[in-house]
Amino acid sequence: MTAVADGVRGRARILARADGRGGTALPVLAGEGPLAVRRTRGSGGAAHVTLVGAMSGPLGGDRFSVRAEVAEHARLRVGTAAATLALPGQTARPARYDVRLDVADGGELHWLPEQLISVRGSELYVRTCVEVGTAGRLVLREEQVLGRAGEEPGLLGSRLTVRVGGRCVLDQELLCGPGAPGGWDGPAGLDGHRAVGQLVVVRPEFALRPVAARALGTEAAVFPLAGPAVLIGAVAADALRLRALLDEALSDLG
Repeated sequence: MTAVADGVRGRARILARADGRGGTALPVLAGEGPLAVRRTRGSGGAAHVTLVGAMSGPLGGDRFSVRAEVAEHARLRVGTAAATLALPGQTARPARYDVRLDVADGGELHWLPEQLISVRGSELYVRTCVEVGTAGRLVLREEQVLGRAGEEPGLLGSRLTVRVGGRCVLDQELLCGPGAPGGWDGPAGLDGHRAVGQLVVVRPEFALRPVAARALGTEAAVFPLAGPAVLIGAVAADALRLRALLDEALSDLG
C-alpha cells in the first residue's frame, strides 16, 4: 500500500494455473493494504479466492487496482468478503478502481464480487477490462447500489469492456448520481430504481447455439452479444431483489 497526500494506492494480483493433477494452483496471490487476498476452500478442481477489504474505502482520491489471470485449463472463482462502500474522503479528487481480467483458451473465471454501494458525497469511477480467449469461459457479475437505505447516492461511473478472441463484444458505460448527465434516473434510465446490475456470460457453445434475446419480466432482459457471449441486465428497488433477478437469469442459462 502507498499512502499519498490525495489518497491511498492499493493493488492485488491473482494468477491461476492448472496444477497438472486436475486442480488449479495459485502461484501468484498478492495484495497490498486495503486489498487483502485470501485463498478459500475450493471444489471441483477450481481455486476459490476472496478479496477482503482491510480498511474502509475507496475514499476520495484513492486508487485501487486488481488483476486476475487464468491460464489454460485453470479454473478460478473470485468473490469479496463484503460489499464495497464508495465513501467521501478528505480530498475532492474522485476515487478510481481498475480491474483487469484475462482468461486464456480453456480457462474459466467466475468473477462474483458483492455489491458496490455509492454513498452520498462520494465520487468513484470503476473501469473493468476483460480479455477472454476464443475457448475461454467467463461469468462476471456487477451490482451497484445507489445510496444506503434512505440516502441519496454519490456520483458513480463505471465502464465495462469485454473482448473475446481479440474481438470487442461489449463496451458499456454507466454514469449516475449527482453531476451525471440528465436522464440517468428517468424512464429511459433507471426510472427510480436504486439497484442496477449485469451478468456477462461467455461460453464457446454460444457460438453454435446463440442465446435468444428476451425480456425477463419488467426488471431484467437477456441480450446476445456479437460473439459467444450474452449480457443480462437488471434493475431493482434494492440489492436483495437485484441479486435474485441475476441468480435466476443465470440459472435459466443452464
